[in-house]
Amino acid sequence: MAVRPRGWEIVERVRAGERLVFDGGYGTALFDAGLENGDCPELWNDTHPDVVRGIHRGYFEAGSQIVETNTFGGTALDYGVGKNVATDEEYLETFREQAEALAAGGVDCFAVETMMFPQEAAAAIRACKAVADLPVMATMFFQYEELHDRDRTMWGDSPADVARQLLDAGADIVGMNCGRGPDRAIVIIREMRQVTDAPLIAYPNAGLPITTGGRTTYELGPEAMAKDYPALLDAGCNIVGACCGSNPEHIRLIADVVRSRRAR
Repeated sequence: MAVRPRGWEIVERVRAGERLVFDGGYGTALFDAGLENGDCPELWNDTHPDVVRGIHRGYFEAGSQIVETNTFGGTALDYGVGKNVATDEEYLETFREQAEALAAGGVDCFAVETMMFPQEAAAAIRACKAVADLPVMATMFFQYEELHDRDRTMWGDSPADVARQLLDAGADIVGMNCGRGPDRAIVIIREMRQVTDAPLIAYPNAGLPITTGGRTTYELGPEAMAKDYPALLDAGCNIVGACCGSNPEHIRLIADVVRSRRAR
């Protein structure tokens, strides 16, 4: 009997009730290491492999059980490598090309993340499913609409709508990343949980960015960010991490929250 790729263990473990710890931000670490605005972070896999390995190692040592590759924008449509305008068919082909390369490189699962439009996310999910028998995590970027006190995509889709659309496209794990911070992640995950029992993931930003003198920091330090994670788990989140502005210390405290729940 053929053995399924080990990435499916992620889905099996969360469906069995386990909570897992994702990783944190990469951009912040790369900028701290010397990456300049406008440079291609993915090229550092080739030009600065020790730096990239060090970032991965830092998250594993902090408690991450799932760590991403540094391939967020590694497609022919990014950084002027290819064309700037694309048809739906070209998007699908570009996502498929990237998925094929990642599968050949040995990834355990695909992460379709920080997507602005559900239709684009669905195309990426289908491309991933077409090239390998690997689980797909798909997460959307939501804007907080203060006037209406709600979270919506760029096209006005609600978290519940997004969860349905991404799962219908074939995603195995759905959720949110980036955005305003863990306070809104709680609301988004709660709304998604109301319409599905599928595994949910959240890795929000460390609050909003603050730019001072050309340097960008984020609102929430590790302790301030981690205090919202018990409520995020209570909202029904299965996998938790962090995004922009976070570092291994954020993940260390988030992992402590997850471990404390396991101890119960």
